Amino acid sequence: MSAGIARTPPPPYYAVVFTSRRAAVDEEGYVRMAAEMETLVARQPGYLGMESVRSAERVGITVAYFVDEPSIGAWKRQQDHRVAQGLGRERWYEAYSVRVCRVERAYAWARDPEDAVR
Repeated sequence: MSAGIARTPPPPYYAVVFTSRRAAVDEEGYVRMAAEMETLVARQPGYLGMESVRSAERVGITVAYFVDEPSIGAWKRQQDHRVAQGLGRERWYEAYSVRVCRVERAYAWARDPEDAVR
């Protein structure tokens, strides 16, 4: 999964918030598919970046940023992503939610100016 804070352009842009609770099965398969999806989405037109965390209780939050809603729709319909979605429902997730948001304002702070993000 990605690490760090995504660098995004000045607003407006869109955020897709994917919150999930993982099933306690097939960790290896999940990690492999997540890495494949991260590589694939990075090549998706309109993709800006992502941030992702997972707790010890298997709850995860991934926020993926896109330039516009058509880019989000194209990613949702991407064939390999569709396969991963199906496997997630069949195997890897107990529950999930997807929220699509328009980012109107954004600001950031960093102790070290080298770490500053927008």
